[in-house]
Amino acid sequence: MRKITPRARLLLPLAAALSLAACAAPFEARVARFQQLPPPSGTSFVIEPRDKANAGGLEFATYANLVRQKLVAAGYQEAASPDAAALLVQLDYTVSAPREKVETRPGAWGGWGWGRGWGGGWGWGPYWGGGWGGWGGGWGPGFGGPWNQEVYSVTQYNAAVAMRINRAADKQSVFEGRAETVSTSNNLTRLVPNLVTAMFTNFPGNSGETVRVRFDPAKPDAAPTVKPMR
Repeated sequence: MRKITPRARLLLPLAAALSLAACAAPFEARVARFQQLPPPSGTSFVIEPRDKANAGGLEFATYANLVRQKLVAAGYQEAASPDAAALLVQLDYTVSAPREKVETRPGAWGGWGWGRGWGGGWGWGPYWGGGWGGWGGGWGPGFGGPWNQEVYSVTQYNAAVAMRINRAADKQSVFEGRAETVSTSNNLTRLVPNLVTAMFTNFPGNSGETVRVRFDPAKPDAAPTVKPMR
């Protein structure tokens, strides 16, 4: 059986904590909306892709169904055909190319710190073995300073869902919205549903206001947190 070194014992809890933090992190998006929507009153709509290349695609149909459910819940009614719709809902979604972001965190090993020796007294020394003892001599535990930082790189993606609603009669825009997030994943099947949820939080919103929407996808019954961005 492989022996676990003292250093590994210290690193394992840190790695586990970081892993749990990543899994438990809530979803957060920035949502901007401009709107002149009248009260729904059963107003009919159809959903179409802003990018015509997505027309007829199964992926687009999946995301459009999410938007359809939100609009129906808000009081709108799906039209039997595009010709019968009062509103034309244009939907688009995208994820950027990956980019690397350099960040820092407190190091788990190494550095210098104050330590108390077994023989008593305080001293200054490397805290991986403890600080050098003071007048009493000997080794003792120490504490690293804030300069002991670990530098690492994180791959990030920018993802967004955009939605525009036009009146069918004159093609005049009555709603324009965009929900954006930064993620360490480019999995649209996970990102788009969360961005749609953010877009429809307090829908249709205050025109010209940008808000930060935060919620836990694992707790769909919990109310999202909405804060205006300054």
